[in-house]
Amino acid sequence: MVLPLLIVVLLACAALAGWALWFVVRDRAVILRQLIGAAVVEALVVVQAVVAGVLMATRDHPVDGPLFWGYVATALVVLPVAAIWAFAERTKWSSVVLAVAALTVGFLDWRLWQIWGAA
Repeated sequence: MVLPLLIVVLLACAALAGWALWFVVRDRAVILRQLIGAAVVEALVVVQAVVAGVLMATRDHPVDGPLFWGYVATALVVLPVAAIWAFAERTKWSSVVLAVAALTVGFLDWRLWQIWGAA
């Protein structure tokens, strides 16, 4: 895994979570721009998954494959599910869902880095 990409993903997750939490404090529902922000974070996670796949295929890096790819798959699923939920729920709870999802993706990404480094 590439450290600069990890940092970008973590910062994007933190920014999205902060933005959603600001909406929670203001008792507002998620807006379309936040969902676009979630799509940007999702695109970064997809790029990271592709980079990890290429690095695993081209280098001898003994990572526990099922564990690693389980984290990758979960990170790829969390934000789209949260975005659908947030779009359907038109209360402040949609902002809570988006904030929790962004923090979850950030945590999963950090765990991916730990798993990669432990190998």
